[in-house]
Amino acid sequence: MPSVQKNEFAFENVPSIKAKTLRINLNPDIYGTFAEIGAGQETARHFFRAGGASGTIAKAMSAYDKDFSDAIYGMEEDGRYVTQSRLQKMLNHEMKLMEERISREHHPDRLFFSYANTVATIDFSKRYKGHGWVGIRFQLDPRQKEFDEIILHIRFKQNEARLQQETLGIVGVNLIYGAFYKYHKPRKLLKYLYDHIDQDTLEIDMVNFSGPNFSHVDNRLMSLQLIKNDMTDAVMFGPDGNNLLPAAVLYKKNILALRGSFRPATKVNMDMFQKSYDIFIREQTVDQENAIVIFEITLSNLKSSGEIDEQDFMDRAELLCSLGHMVMISKFSEYYKLVEYFNNYTKNRIGLTMGVNNLVDIFDEKYYRHLSGGILEAFGKLFFKDLKVYLYPMKDPETGQIMTSNNIKVHPRMKELYKFFKYNGKVMDIIDYDPDILHIFSRDVLKKITQGEEGWEEMLPEGIAEVIREKKLFLPKKNPASHLLE
Repeated sequence: MPSVQKNEFAFENVPSIKAKTLRINLNPDIYGTFAEIGAGQETARHFFRAGGASGTIAKAMSAYDKDFSDAIYGMEEDGRYVTQSRLQKMLNHEMKLMEERISREHHPDRLFFSYANTVATIDFSKRYKGHGWVGIRFQLDPRQKEFDEIILHIRFKQNEARLQQETLGIVGVNLIYGAFYKYHKPRKLLKYLYDHIDQDTLEIDMVNFSGPNFSHVDNRLMSLQLIKNDMTDAVMFGPDGNNLLPAAVLYKKNILALRGSFRPATKVNMDMFQKSYDIFIREQTVDQENAIVIFEITLSNLKSSGEIDEQDFMDRAELLCSLGHMVMISKFSEYYKLVEYFNNYTKNRIGLTMGVNNLVDIFDEKYYRHLSGGILEAFGKLFFKDLKVYLYPMKDPETGQIMTSNNIKVHPRMKELYKFFKYNGKVMDIIDYDPDILHIFSRDVLKKITQGEEGWEEMLPEGIAEVIREKKLFLPKKNPASHLLE
């Protein structure tokens, strides 16, 4: 049992920030450094004010001047300071100093930590709201050779720098407290980051846990918690399963997005991706070196059977990651909201790959009744940028007719609007599709898998059937993440 758990029950349900800092200060083993750049020493201030800080704080600093900061932590290749790379360098440097300067011989029970943040608060013109990286590297046992780590990216929503600084200080205290006292309940740890903070004042859009005490934590599942807890609108993770910051991935990129259930990803999904990508990278305004592909699943899709089935989510994520793709989970049920989100980070070409049914739904007025400008407002946001829809055909199961952009049926009131976008090149048919796979639907494959029927393997991309069998995906089983349900 890690030594930090001493007297755990005596301090349960600590209500205030001061009580949290005091509990840490009075723990004789917890000892570390604070390095805060860009918003003052807001976190360290709470520990100093609580009393007993000499037993916790080895050093508190703010290398505010860029030259000083570069001299201490080194220069960034891109010249930026509010980045994950900068935060990692800060944590590396400060923890190395802790190990070098604090004698283990004299302090065998000390639990070292390094807390750091690099932040840009709101600017004078109030055009940029402010954001930052916050992290802690720490140990829960003095014999621990590999450190644990929690990294967050935050976005401020307040309109005053002073308020943002105060919020940052509270988040820092909650993170340090959570790291030492709630590490065994990572889901609750995430929720506790908002202790004493109004949720509409701060967005957390990325989190990664790493280290020996988080070896059981799947960061993709933690990403899902950010969405479920209304901490952010969209999260992303890469093929390696680690969470990515959407803003960093999407910044000034040409984006091709495929929305689907991917339950499981079929030959049709991969044909849609490959054929649309081939068209996308040949577009005059697209630089292939600067193009990314995103497989996107909406939160409403994950809730299609009621509550979110986390094992089902993990199965889908496992498959898409095994195919080498980046995955986005978003709260954007309507396509125009997804495009609006992308437009926050790029002005370059955006492509949407979709099937005929998806395009027909886009032209259904019922989805836009909540907008004062109705469907015209939505389409203004959807199509006015450099956007194009790549349409994959569908075979009518009753007539056998191939449905394309030329013969799809939209509501009579929408015909002229549809023609406008069609004739202005906003909708492009994928014509070199594979006609032999149009009968494949994910729901049919899933049914065959769950009911033990044969013939589903040939409906999937090469190698995927083996992954499903090996990892027993999409089959009823105990959720391997159930021990994280607290």
